[in-house]
Amino acid sequence: MSENKTDNKSLFFRSLEDKALWVREETLNIHRIAQQTRLASSLSAVEIFVVLYYGGLLKFDPSDVLWEGRDRFIISKGHGSISLYPILADVGYFDRQELSRVCTDESLLGGIPDAIIPGYETMNGSLGHGLGVACGIAIALKRMKSDKKVFVLLGDGELYEGSVWEAAMFAGEHKLDNLIAIVDNNRICMLDYCSKILNMEPLEDKFRVQRWQVDRVDGHNVGMLHSALTRLKDDTGGRPKVLIADTVKGRGVPSLETDSLSHIKSLKPEEIDRIIAGMKS
Repeated sequence: MSENKTDNKSLFFRSLEDKALWVREETLNIHRIAQQTRLASSLSAVEIFVVLYYGGLLKFDPSDVLWEGRDRFIISKGHGSISLYPILADVGYFDRQELSRVCTDESLLGGIPDAIIPGYETMNGSLGHGLGVACGIAIALKRMKSDKKVFVLLGDGELYEGSVWEAAMFAGEHKLDNLIAIVDNNRICMLDYCSKILNMEPLEDKFRVQRWQVDRVDGHNVGMLHSALTRLKDDTGGRPKVLIADTVKGRGVPSLETDSLSHIKSLKPEEIDRIIAGMKS
């Protein structure tokens, strides 16, 4: 690779890192006004959202929400996608003023997102349904001879749901190579570390036995995420794909990163002020 191309790539990844820092700050600001939002679960997925929307991986058109040419993105861990709100506003799905009204009566942005929000494809309440919905969309697109892709974001605690593995078997059986699952593997579910409740490792083997192509990266490294997702998206080898993104729950907030109960913790406004000040220093 030429020096110029290397420099351009470095600048590109730096721009994604800057976006991730901004999204993290905006997520904290949203939590300040809507304490019921699941902060830690949302912070672990920030880089995943940033790479998809700013990294040229998702085809979308905010001016035409139901554009036939869009890739589909099913967010199965809906509670953990508050970090997507600033991105959707930034790219033009809705006015940025909505970010200051989250969880109020006049806002379309709730603590648990649903399909009334432009940019969300589905309802995102009870866990375990997203992969099955994504499979249905993926097989329909294949039968329509469409080249569009279906991405789906799952939480690692969500993998305890049997419906996830029914969908995984279905995808492997029907060779849904237009389907890319991403597991936000932050290792903490609602009430403790996943390893202390039901250890799902080795995750790679569980997907491979269902005939999935598997990759695994640091879920906070934008360069690794971008390279892996590009590789999986371009592959047409007859297998569904899954990227296991190893993340940290509550990333960017030290008090949450090491708390086994971070899933249900809220921060006081003064804590948020200190954290944001630290990000900018």
